[in-house]
Amino acid sequence: MTPARTLAFAVAAGLAVGNLYWAQPLIETIAASLGVSSSSAATLVTVTQGGYALGIFLLVPLGDVLNRRRLVPLVLALSAVMLLGAALAPTFAVLLAALGGVGLTTVGAQLLTPLASELAEPERRGQVVGAVASGSLIGILLSRTISGVVADLLGWRAVYGIAAAAAITLAAVLRAAIPPLEPREPVPYPRLLGSVFTTLAHHRAAPPTLLLSAVTFAVFSLFWTSTTYLLTAAPFSYSTSQIGLLGLAGLAGALAARRAGALHDRGWSVPATGAALALLGLSLVAAWAARGSIVGLILAVIALDIATQSVLVLSQTRLFALPGSAHSRLNTSLVVSNFLGGAVGSAAAGPLWALGRWTATTTVALTVTLAGLTIWATGRSRLADRSSQAATRDQDAARAQADTKS
Repeated sequence: MTPARTLAFAVAAGLAVGNLYWAQPLIETIAASLGVSSSSAATLVTVTQGGYALGIFLLVPLGDVLNRRRLVPLVLALSAVMLLGAALAPTFAVLLAALGGVGLTTVGAQLLTPLASELAEPERRGQVVGAVASGSLIGILLSRTISGVVADLLGWRAVYGIAAAAAITLAAVLRAAIPPLEPREPVPYPRLLGSVFTTLAHHRAAPPTLLLSAVTFAVFSLFWTSTTYLLTAAPFSYSTSQIGLLGLAGLAGALAARRAGALHDRGWSVPATGAALALLGLSLVAAWAARGSIVGLILAVIALDIATQSVLVLSQTRLFALPGSAHSRLNTSLVVSNFLGGAVGSAAAGPLWALGRWTATTTVALTVTLAGLTIWATGRSRLADRSSQAATRDQDAARAQADTKS
C-alpha cells in the first residue's frame, strides 16, 4: 500500500459512500422537478439505503472468493451506470429504481477496506485501514454540502451526472492501482452467504467487537438525528444549511480515524477502545450541559466524532487482524451490525425528543454508552488475548519479510 495507492483507495471509498447521501439535501428540489410530494421524494433516501444494505450482504462477501482487481472496478462501473440513469430519469419511478441500483452497487468502500488491510504491511495495517476509513468519513461529511452547491449552480441532475463520471474514472484508476492478486479458492454462492454467519463462530473476539461497534454507531445516529431537533428549536432556530455546517465539525473524526489505526499497530487496540468509549460518554455529558451554547455544542460534537470514529476503526482493524481469508465476510457482518445499530438509534430519536427533548436523548445515549463500556470491560481479557496473538503474528510476518528481503 504505497501512499498513492492508499490515496486512490481513500478517494474511491469516499465517493462510494457519498453516493448514498447526494439526495438528502435535494428532496424538495426533486419533488418540485418531478411533480411529486415531499414525503414521496423522501423515499429516495430510504430506497438508496435499503439497496446499500442489500448490496453489503449480497456483493461484499464476493471479495473473499473473486479477483478484486476485476470485481472492484466492475462494481464502480455498474454504480456509474446507475448514477447516469438517475441523472437522466424522466419520471420519479425511474429515479427511484435507479437510486435503488445506486445503493446496491455503491459498496466499493466495503470491498476496498479489507483489501487494503491485506495489501498493507502488517506493522502498518491499522494506519492504512484508518486512512481508507477517513476517506469514507470525509465522503459522508462533504457529500451533502457538495450536492447542495452543485444543484444550486447546475441543477440536481448534474449532481448524479458528475458522480457517474467520477465513478467511471475511478474504476479505470483502480484497475491500474490494484496489483495482481493470488487466486482464491472458489466457494458456491449460497454457501458463501451462509458463511457470513458461521465465520463469526470461528473467532471468539468477533461477536463482542461487532456489538461494541453497533452500540457506538447507535449512539452516533441517535445524537445526530436529535441534534436536528435541538438546533431547529429555540434558542438556536437554525436553518437547514446552518445545521449542515455543524456537520463539518465532524472532520475531526477523519483525523481521529487515522490516529486510531496507528494505535492498533502499536498493540493498544483494546485499551484505546475503552478510552474512546469513555470519551464518548464524556462528550454526551458535555453536549447536555451545552444545550444552550453553540460553541459548547461544537466542542462536544468534535469529541463525540473523535470517539465514535476511533471505536469504529479499531473494531474494523481488529477484525482484519484475525487469521483466515474471510475478511470481506467479517466486514459484511460489521457493516450490517452498524447499519442495524444506526437504524435503532435514528428510530429512537423522535420518540425520545417527544418524551423529554435533549435531556431524554442524551440520558439514553449515555446509558447505552455505559452498556458498551460494560461489554468492553467484561470482554477485555478475551479481546486482549486475541489482539496479542494477532500482533505477534503480524510481528513474525514482518520479521519474515525483512529476512526475505535481506
